[in-house]
Amino acid sequence: MGKTAIVAGGTGLVGRELIMQLLEDPAYTKVIALVRKTMQISHLRGNEKLVQIVTDFSNLDAIIEPSILEHSHVFCTLGTTIKKAGSQEQFRKVDMEYPLKLGQMANTGKADAFAIVTAMGANRKSSIFYNQVKGEVEEGLSELKLNALYVLRPSLILGNRDEFRWGEKLGSVVSRAISPLMIGGLRTYRPIHAKTIATGLIKSAKSGQIGTHVLLSAQIAELASK
Repeated sequence: MGKTAIVAGGTGLVGRELIMQLLEDPAYTKVIALVRKTMQISHLRGNEKLVQIVTDFSNLDAIIEPSILEHSHVFCTLGTTIKKAGSQEQFRKVDMEYPLKLGQMANTGKADAFAIVTAMGANRKSSIFYNQVKGEVEEGLSELKLNALYVLRPSLILGNRDEFRWGEKLGSVVSRAISPLMIGGLRTYRPIHAKTIATGLIKSAKSGQIGTHVLLSAQIAELASK
């Protein structure tokens, strides 16, 4: 039998790419998308195996049946910005509390793999709030001792977002220009496309490796190219 994939955050930049790739992957017979609003996907190939669940992430226990999680691959692409969240407290809920709750449920439900996108600078001791929260969620998930945990730390993410972010747009232009010069140890700072990250998530989950694995941008790109 094929695998069930469970995706939290399917309407975001990486999440959308992930959903599209999962629908086309014959290894997955069901794709459950936990979304804040329903996606229009009738045009996508493989859409018949997609189940969308409009989700209140603060009440995951009431939405996800433990039996659904058994032997599944759970993907977390939840993420926001402080501007969009409205406060640091709300940002922490979306980027740390919700992923941790999902991780706890995946662990209890005996999921085969849990894969999450964090950030290149993730570090709970960072003076930058964003990186600090990303580091805290990584540490919290590691402590759960999941069967297989894959943490992907991309650098600047390329792709077409629904909302315009001036800082990211400027960074994208500059990074694209100097990317060819980023060789050796600098390769991990190259911008990376959302499609590449989505491929890295899937290939990580399907690798069958147990334990915790952290992949930086260059490693994600290398894995996705295989």
